Amino acid sequence: MKKKILIGSIICLVLDILSKSLIDNFFVSSNSKVIINNFFNITKIYNDGASWNILSGSRYILILVAIVILVILFLYQNKFKNNMRNIISFSMIYGGIIGNLLNRIIYGYVIDFLDFNILGWDFPIFNIADIFIVVGVILLIYSIYKKDDENEVSSR
Repeated sequence: MKKKILIGSIICLVLDILSKSLIDNFFVSSNSKVIINNFFNITKIYNDGASWNILSGSRYILILVAIVILVILFLYQNKFKNNMRNIISFSMIYGGIIGNLLNRIIYGYVIDFLDFNILGWDFPIFNIADIFIVVGVILLIYSIYKKDDENEVSSR
């Protein structure tokens, strides 16, 4: 399971890095490109906080939190059954956290660009890594609900 998670994490990380690199190279900061009118824009911003710009300017705290979460997840992953849902879940979470972590370490911010307006609500701008993290956590919660975290053999 560890090798599959490593491969999946690398794939997620590469997709995140490529998406942020393309946006950073081809879009001007804070300008929006309408993709679907009144629904979806590409808006490049440099976010030095977490979601919704929470903890803005707290780079080192966010780096520390990400590293602690990665360590806890790594230690905890062997408790999960070796199935595709768990492999995808951990791969997405690791790839997303590492993608945003690298941005924080190297640049001091993450590049966010996915800008949705849903039923008149201007949703906070986010990136591919954020999608991986959220979907991965949802899958992980579902796995816990399904009792996939009660692996009888933890040496896999």
